[in-house]
Amino acid sequence: MKVFVLIALVAAASADLAPRYGYAPAPAAYHEPSYDEPPVYAFNYAVADDYSGANFQAGENRDDYATSGSYSVALPDGRTQTVTYKVDDAYSGYVADVTYSGEAKYAPAPAPYHAAPVYHAAPVYHAAPVYKAAPVYKTVPVYKSA
Repeated sequence: MKVFVLIALVAAASADLAPRYGYAPAPAAYHEPSYDEPPVYAFNYAVADDYSGANFQAGENRDDYATSGSYSVALPDGRTQTVTYKVDDAYSGYVADVTYSGEAKYAPAPAPYHAAPVYHAAPVYHAAPVYKAAPVYKTVPVYKSA
């Protein structure tokens, strides 16, 4: 009986301490989600940032295989490219319509590049050797000893 009471007290104390110290009860058994239902969703988003010049948007709607949507992006030449697409079923494939709005504007071409002149070192001239006359050798008289 004492053991049973002790177990009951410990269980009650641990249940009381569980929220305070981060103990959580055992999670329920995990069940794999069912993917039998067809996908149905819709989303839209857009970004327009004057500081960086980023300007794009996208949106898509899907109901089972029937999917449609569009996205647009500002191109570096000043135009906006818009792509509208659809997929009717699993067999029809992706059909896209691409359009451009605005007029392309290009910066003026930079001045032609001219390479700096190539440096050629001046030739090194060596002075001609100075001619020095060879020393004149005089013979020494030979003395004969008697």
